[in-house]
Amino acid sequence: MDAPRSFVMLETHSLAEHQPKLGEFGFAGDDHVVPYEVAPLDVRGRTVQLGPMLDAILSRHEYPEPVARLLAEACVLTVLLGTSLKFEGKFILQARTDGPVDMLVADFTTPHSLRAYARFDADRLQALIGSGEISQEKLLGAGVLALTIDQGAHTQRYQGIVQLDGTSLEEAARTYFRQSEQIPTDLRMSVAKLVTPGPGGPREQWRAGGILAQFLPQAPERMRVPDISGGDGDPRDVAHEPADNSWRELLALLATIEPTELIDPTVGAERLLYRLFHEQGVRVFRGVPVADQCSCSREKIRGILEGFSAEEIKDSTEDGGIHVACEFCSTQYDFDPAEFAAE
Repeated sequence: MDAPRSFVMLETHSLAEHQPKLGEFGFAGDDHVVPYEVAPLDVRGRTVQLGPMLDAILSRHEYPEPVARLLAEACVLTVLLGTSLKFEGKFILQARTDGPVDMLVADFTTPHSLRAYARFDADRLQALIGSGEISQEKLLGAGVLALTIDQGAHTQRYQGIVQLDGTSLEEAARTYFRQSEQIPTDLRMSVAKLVTPGPGGPREQWRAGGILAQFLPQAPERMRVPDISGGDGDPRDVAHEPADNSWRELLALLATIEPTELIDPTVGAERLLYRLFHEQGVRVFRGVPVADQCSCSREKIRGILEGFSAEEIKDSTEDGGIHVACEFCSTQYDFDPAEFAAE
């Protein structure tokens, strides 16, 4: 683990806007997940601000704004959880619902690659927008949120499933932690557009941010949390909360966060952590970069097509060629059917 940086020392320097370095300490900046620890509260967590990377993912598909906001939250949640993996593998978030946005997918491949896409019914979405009653709950409707950890071949996947029935992604994530990990966890997420001036006029750029905190006491007497649930469906899941003053203090502090603080580039992850925990003392660790990187490739798709039968190759041919577009990055791969002719 990297040596922690003293944020109290960092904050004593002049905080000039857009200044990348403060003395010998550097800010992580956009598209970096910043781990932290608040030892007096037995709390550890991560925070992130997604900027250019998120804007590239959302702008590539030109999603309607309500869909883009949903997918942005899915990206924030995925990187906050995916960057905690201590092994080579994937963290996959997938929502399937009966709402206008019937699918959200975001997956993080260690050490830093994120990709994401959304599927929606344009007519149902427009009708919902026209009704003036648009919300995450109505966009998603009823369905399930699946959070999957995949350690690769020859290993068993771990999957937690949460019902989506009139709940937001943020609330569904809290339910996941109560049911699946049984670790007291809270989080906040925010999404917005930043308008910046440019030579061609103002430009809108998507930004999103989030912070996750977990209560992980070391002392045995504090590890025993009453009323841990007995499994999925146990009604105690909903009410589960440790009766520990430190955890309650943490919840109170997180409740003070303004949504704008999570996405404001002049605040940044380290400054936000200082605002929250300067009285208790917070240790900030080196940021983990995340990047807009899709795992698709011409070689992978060729390998799939090579497994097709002659009839399947024929059925896949259109206008004299085979054309495959990646749903995540929109890259199109074109092949000559003759390449796959049976020997």
